[in-house]
Amino acid sequence: MKRKATQQQKSHYKWRRKLFAVILLGFCFGTLVMMMQSQYSRIMMLGPRLVQKPKIAFLFIARNRLPLEIVWDSFFRGGENKFSISVHSRPGFLFNKATTRSVYFLNRQINDSIQVDWGEASMIEAERRLLKHALDDPYNERFVFLSDSCIPLYNFSYTYDYIMSTSTSFVDSFADTKEGRYNPKMDPVIPVHNWRKGSQWVVLTRKHAEVVVKDSTIFPRFQEYCKRRSLPEFWRDHPLPTDASKEHNCIPDEHYVQTLLAQEGLEGEITRRSLTHSSWDLSSSKDHERRGWHPVTYKFSDATPMLIQSIKDIDNIYYETEYRREWCTSKGKPSTCFLFARKFTRPAAFRLLNMSVLGPFNEATSKSSLW
Repeated sequence: MKRKATQQQKSHYKWRRKLFAVILLGFCFGTLVMMMQSQYSRIMMLGPRLVQKPKIAFLFIARNRLPLEIVWDSFFRGGENKFSISVHSRPGFLFNKATTRSVYFLNRQINDSIQVDWGEASMIEAERRLLKHALDDPYNERFVFLSDSCIPLYNFSYTYDYIMSTSTSFVDSFADTKEGRYNPKMDPVIPVHNWRKGSQWVVLTRKHAEVVVKDSTIFPRFQEYCKRRSLPEFWRDHPLPTDASKEHNCIPDEHYVQTLLAQEGLEGEITRRSLTHSSWDLSSSKDHERRGWHPVTYKFSDATPMLIQSIKDIDNIYYETEYRREWCTSKGKPSTCFLFARKFTRPAAFRLLNMSVLGPFNEATSKSSLW
């Protein structure tokens, strides 16, 4: 009887131990599940913050420092993690605390810049180097070329949405049938039917930026055969040649990207207009210094709200050589054509900023913080 009782007690203890083990195991498993669910919830909550949004690379071509950096400083505030900046300046020039007052431009110069001469192939070589550096950042999806006299017309948010809302590049491109810039020696590498002209201030997709950087065929032809005519910059002392069309006066940066994309069969992937406004209407100008090969430079007295509004009101562009009118759209709806404008002097740009014509880019940014 005692042996029976002892066996029953042992069996009872074993059953209790098993029950305890099952309960403990269930508790551990339940705790693990709860911890995993909690961790999953935290990841889901933090996920959107951790995902890096596509960025716009702003590529500045400057002589030395950027005279309008304060305007751009105001523009970039609040857009962090959505843009990158690279500057091509003269060789050896550094953007440090002595040469820039904006944190956004500190050390943003590329380290292999070259001496650039207007109207020479060195300009497009500078563009190619800027693109090469910007492509090192895998998050850069659009590449915007800007001069040191450019100003933004809208805030960063609007500009970002406008550019990123389409899968195309913005390249001012049209058939160059009137001017004698095409050199027959470019044929057959560059046939005349692929010869294009347009503004150098383009916005490229990553695919098209890579095409420009990888090009080893069209660029050498431009270096050899696309050169500006040796004439004075302004026609004050010398008259125009009787028949200028018979002389090849090729400005490389006004043809290279446009012709390259046409040559590669990529014109169907571009919106054929620039996002940067330049005024070439010199007919009413009484200033002889403005009658040349460059667009109008807006001075202090030109900088008015009416000027900026007139640029913002432009909703179409007419291309005479193609009898084509380009109506500007964004997200499938009619829109302004331009996001940037040039050429503005430092006093003109600052006047517009003080008049709040160019802002507020960021309502949280007070004017006092810009000076």
